[in-house]
Amino acid sequence: MKTEEIDARIAGILPLDEASMEAARQRLDRLTKPPGSLGKLEEIAVQLAGIASETILDLGSKAVIVMAGDHGVCAEGVSAFPAEVTPQMVLNFLNGGAAVNVLARQAGAEVVCVDIGVNADLDHPGLYARKVRRGTGNIAREAAMTREEAVQAIRTGIRLVDELAEQGCGIFATGEMGIGNTTPSAALFSAFTGRDPGEIVGLGTGIDEAGLRRKVDAVRRALAVNAPDAADPLDVLSKLGGLEIAGLAGVILGAAVRRRPVVIDGFISSAAALAAVRIAPAAGAYLIASHLSQEQGHALLLQELGLKPLIHLDMRLGEGTGAALCLPIIEASLQIMSGMATFESAGVSTSHQAGREARA
Repeated sequence: MKTEEIDARIAGILPLDEASMEAARQRLDRLTKPPGSLGKLEEIAVQLAGIASETILDLGSKAVIVMAGDHGVCAEGVSAFPAEVTPQMVLNFLNGGAAVNVLARQAGAEVVCVDIGVNADLDHPGLYARKVRRGTGNIAREAAMTREEAVQAIRTGIRLVDELAEQGCGIFATGEMGIGNTTPSAALFSAFTGRDPGEIVGLGTGIDEAGLRRKVDAVRRALAVNAPDAADPLDVLSKLGGLEIAGLAGVILGAAVRRRPVVIDGFISSAAALAAVRIAPAAGAYLIASHLSQEQGHALLLQELGLKPLIHLDMRLGEGTGAALCLPIIEASLQIMSGMATFESAGVSTSHQAGREARA
């Protein structure tokens, strides 16, 4: 799939169905509750109706896609953990022992673990082996990857969504694993928006103040060395991104093409979402922000995307944990639409104001 092929696919991303959204709003206002009293649950229900062009819907199966890749910038001392933790954690996901596995099981979702750029040879029957290359270049000194590799990673995400959608998956949650990946995420955010790295670079896995200074410096050098063109999203992604970040951008684009919602996790997933939206702005309507991470730049990044998180639990783990945790909340919004009685069916009187409006 060349760039032209990606362009052809994303040209098929449609805006949300306004008629279905209006029908959803009207139904919500007829349910036995004060209008708007279920807050974000109602907002989600309306958004899902617009995505699926149905007011009452069943999303089918759920998948948390955990993309994994390594990062050359770890050589700059930007992480509290060594790079070999990436393949070790991938095996933990595959064996069902990570936090995202626990939360996905609770939500009734499958964890789909993808090796898109791990700097190790992994062999496991449950692994989705889609390696583009063994880790990225050190962005503080060189480009992360070639443009062709970035396209290949995006293609991988799009095709994975195609595969899972054909199997009945109706909603996707994004997760990632890659020691050091908050650094390229911050670099992407800075390059796309012009924000100073000092505003957005955070502690990541828990580095100390000296590590934070090294990390800010690494992002500044990455921007200077690579001189990314903010008007060319693929240029930014290939020079500064990670393979798992590009893969998740592909997941988001593929889901939007397929008219499926995407629940994004924390800072890294949101950086992937920003790249996806810069490639195809229409994809933004298909995003649901799960939580507000403790990572310093996440609130600003969600602001840039125009998204409000569903929860704020002071989490900063990544992996897709926040996204998995929010899947039952999203399912609840659908159950409200299909399971609640209306004022008419329950024989409950509406408010005086609603009655006056109905008579008018």
